[in-house]
Amino acid sequence: MIYLTTGWVKPLAMTAVIFALTSCGLPRSGPSKREILAGADDVQHSSFIIPVTNQTSNLIVEEPLTGFSQAFLNASQIGSDTIRPGDTLGLSIWENVDAGVLGTRGAPSTLSELQVDGAGMIFVPYAGRVRAAGNTPEALRRIITEKLDDQTPDPQVLVTRLAGDGATVSIVGSAGTQGVFTIERPTRTLAPMLASAGGISIAPEIVHITVLRGSQRGTVWLEDLYENPELDIALRGNDRILVEADKRAYTTMGATGGQGLVPFESRELSAVEAIARVGGISTNTADPTGIFVFRTESAKTANAVLGRSDLAGPQRVAYILDLTKPNGVFIARDFMIRDEDTIYVTEAPFVSWNKSISALTGSLQSATAISSIAN
Repeated sequence: MIYLTTGWVKPLAMTAVIFALTSCGLPRSGPSKREILAGADDVQHSSFIIPVTNQTSNLIVEEPLTGFSQAFLNASQIGSDTIRPGDTLGLSIWENVDAGVLGTRGAPSTLSELQVDGAGMIFVPYAGRVRAAGNTPEALRRIITEKLDDQTPDPQVLVTRLAGDGATVSIVGSAGTQGVFTIERPTRTLAPMLASAGGISIAPEIVHITVLRGSQRGTVWLEDLYENPELDIALRGNDRILVEADKRAYTTMGATGGQGLVPFESRELSAVEAIARVGGISTNTADPTGIFVFRTESAKTANAVLGRSDLAGPQRVAYILDLTKPNGVFIARDFMIRDEDTIYVTEAPFVSWNKSISALTGSLQSATAISSIAN
C-alpha cells in the first residue's frame, strides 16, 4: 500500500482537476495535432496522413486546365470575305443581247438583298438555287456566270456582300466590351478578337478564356494565350467566348491570422503564400509542427505519394507541414495549394494547458467569491 504525504495531495488533486477540465472540452479552434493523427488510424484508412518532404511536391500531379483540343488547334483561319448563312448579297447581271432573259443590253439587272438561307443557298432567276455559303463573292460570281451562260450569251456578273451576320462571335464576361463581333480580316483569331473587344477589364494573371464551339469547349489562361502563339486559335462563326476571373479558392482554419474562404489571386499559390495572405500563423497559439492541408486526391497521385498501386477512386489526404525543420519553410514554399484545399493550423499543446489553468483559477476565484458572500 502506498501512502501519500499531505504535501503531495494538493498537487495531485490539482493535476486531476486540470485533466478533467481538458477532457470536458474547453473552447478551442479545432482538433489538436495528436487528435488528427490518432483519428486517421481510427477510420480504418479512409484517409491518409502524409508528411510533406522534398520529394512529395514532385510526386503530386496537378490536373491542368482543359486546354484546346486538336479540333481547335488544327482549325484553319476562315477568309474574312467567306459568305455565311445569314449574309445579305447584292447581284448585278449585264447581258450582251438586246432582249435578254433578265434585262436589256447595257442596263444591268440588279437583285439586291438576297438573303443566304440557313442551308447556305440563294435563288437566282434562270440559274436556280445556288450554294453561296462557303464561297467568296468571286467564287460565287463564277458559279452564277456558268449557270447563266446556257440562258444568255457571255453574261457579266457582279456579286457584292452587302451585310453579314453569319460569321460572328459573342464575347461575354470580363472583357472590355461585351457583345457580338464580326469576324473580319484582322480578327480571325482569338487574341485579336479579344483586343477588338477592348481587352480584359480585370487583372490578366487570373483570367481564364473559354471558347465554346457547338459541343466543344476549351479553356486556357490568358497569359498562356499570349505566350504560346499556337493557342491563338482560328475562330468560327457562332463561337462563344467567355472571359472570367479565376474562381478557385481555399479555406483557412485554426491558429491563423484569419479564417474563412480565400480566393486565389495568382496562378500558382504555395502553402507559405496562402498562410501569409490571411495574416500568417498566430505567434501566440499556433503549433508550427502541425500545419495540415486537407485535400481530395486522385488515385493516381495518392498511389504515387504513398508508394502504392492498389488505391482506386478519390482519396482523402491530409498533408502535414513542419516549419520547425531546417528546410521546413522551403518545403512549404514548394508545396502548391489547390482549389478547395483546407489549411488547418493546430494549436500548440501549451495553449490547452493555459486554458485549463485559466479555467481552473477562474473557477476557484468564483468559488471563493461565493463562499465569501455566503459567510
